[in-house]
Amino acid sequence: MRLPIVLSIAALLAACAVPAPQPPAAPPGELQGSAFVHDAASRRAALQQAQVALPAAATGGAVFFGRWRELPGSLRQPVPVVLFLHGSSGLGLKAIEDWQRWLADLGVASVAPDSFALPARVTYKSPVSKAVYERIHALRASEIELALEGLRSAAWADPRRLVLAGTSEGATAVARHPGPPFAGRIVYSWSCEDNYFVAAHGTAVPADQPVLNVMSANDVFFSPSNPWLGNAVARGHCGAAFAAHKQATVVLIPGAPHTLLNLPAARHATAGFLRDLVRP
Repeated sequence: MRLPIVLSIAALLAACAVPAPQPPAAPPGELQGSAFVHDAASRRAALQQAQVALPAAATGGAVFFGRWRELPGSLRQPVPVVLFLHGSSGLGLKAIEDWQRWLADLGVASVAPDSFALPARVTYKSPVSKAVYERIHALRASEIELALEGLRSAAWADPRRLVLAGTSEGATAVARHPGPPFAGRIVYSWSCEDNYFVAAHGTAVPADQPVLNVMSANDVFFSPSNPWLGNAVARGHCGAAFAAHKQATVVLIPGAPHTLLNLPAARHATAGFLRDLVRP
């Protein structure tokens, strides 16, 4: 007589059980283009089309803003330089020009290579496969080296005061770059964590090198607020990757958009970091 009662209770519990909520499915991604690797011509073009801002100390007059191929012929003293890798939207964002002009007003030059100098360069709307992302990350890493080749022959670039910086897609390559000649790094809008964007985060900033990470506390792509982030324990910033770094600073800006270069809090943190690092 007990068996029907047991079955009835089991059936009642099954009827009342609430299924565990499933994470939302990732939206469909989009992929266009076919090229993942610079050839000799696009390497040259990526530098010639680089967006450059020079401070008055370098020009001896007004701030210069333009392309590398338009650099003035006569320049003065060497100045600190930020080598900047743009995000997946390229150099078309007005925010990048505004940020570079602001740096020049601080006395810091900046060079932003043009990744889209590569004809048929792959573009995407996330998420796409990790294999595709990793090929793009390799492309962006190669742009650090091609820009350094140009800076080595630039009399206005002080080789002792080079800073590597980037945002979003570009910041992943910045965080992964393993060695010299940089005095420090600035990582905007990349969390240095395993997630949908990488096979593994691969952060390689030397432990003794100063580094600044500036993130939105609610970053639409790389914080836990992204339902398809792909990492249930993510923090949404580089704190874990830089845990052993004595000269690392992480700045979280509540409610900030993904592109945050020119927010007052981001500029304040950047200006202080550069002032201490390269003393413009």
